Amino acid sequence: MKYRFLGSSGLLISRITLGTMTFGAPEWGCDEKEAHAILRRFLDAGGNSIDTADVYTAGGSEEILGGFLPGVPREQIVLASKCYFPMGTQPNRYGLSRKHVVASCEASLRRLRTDYLDLYYLHGPDPVTPVEETMRAFDDLVRQGKVRYIGVSNLFAWQMAKAAGVCARLGLESPVAAQYIYSLIHREPEREVVPAAVDHGLGVLCYSPLGAGLLTGKYKGMTAPVRGSRMQIRAQIDGGRFWHPQGMRVAQAVEEVSAKTGIPMAKLAIAWPLGRRFVASVIVGVRTQDQLAANLEPGDWDMPADVWKSLEEQTRPEEEYQVWFTKMAYARFFNAADFHDERAELP
Repeated sequence: MKYRFLGSSGLLISRITLGTMTFGAPEWGCDEKEAHAILRRFLDAGGNSIDTADVYTAGGSEEILGGFLPGVPREQIVLASKCYFPMGTQPNRYGLSRKHVVASCEASLRRLRTDYLDLYYLHGPDPVTPVEETMRAFDDLVRQGKVRYIGVSNLFAWQMAKAAGVCARLGLESPVAAQYIYSLIHREPEREVVPAAVDHGLGVLCYSPLGAGLLTGKYKGMTAPVRGSRMQIRAQIDGGRFWHPQGMRVAQAVEEVSAKTGIPMAKLAIAWPLGRRFVASVIVGVRTQDQLAANLEPGDWDMPADVWKSLEEQTRPEEEYQVWFTKMAYARFFNAADFHDERAELP
């Protein structure tokens, strides 16, 4: 397993992060016994980055992790969780108020049976709570030793920049991680989210690289996802994020490159984001040890440049005017010298 630094921090995380949304999900996930076997195999392979959230199976994912963590050296793991989504029907059980952020963190620590989180994300945007209140709450958690690093997820670029600016102005702990859906199907973060993350020193972690199985060839030839499959169940929760014309076009492109190169579709889909230097890690969620074994391969494998370029060209989003104009204008500056900043790789 290879490792990358997380944004502007000194924290090293494995290029593959184990996502745990499947832990305890009866329809499309795995039970505690299989989850613990998956965790053990992930750590044995050199992985150290594990991602969960309070909302995953209503706290069940964290509880399953909590049953595993006491049996391994805590310093071996970079453990991340999140808060934001409803964890009950009562008032103040959702959002990014100080009350909910602090209560959520403390509840996660209890479920996880650990004293601290290595990384704690605000899981989405709160249109009511002042950003200053939210970021002060996260800063307090760091100063209390309950959290080591801060991350953001699912924010607009301007919200990410505003949060980072507030932290700089008030001298608060600033985010170092940005978790987004970024894959061959979903490349829209390249427009503004990624440049904002790069500018403010946040490392990008990508979730759903396989498009809920669409980029594995699992649904080839189907006109609708199989009833009871993860694709069909998730579509009822958060809409058709993958099952749409663009998703089908990308799946076809990945299939063609796979046939030409002999590289499995899933390996291509997971490895492609790692070709971007601003990507710190790719999050994979599995329900079996066999799935994990296959999905771990890109953690120690770099896609050939010509294959990466072929996928990039075939899945490149149509450029809107602002994107085109900015790329054209920036080229004057970037081409004026041998290089500007070798760490920056804006799409």
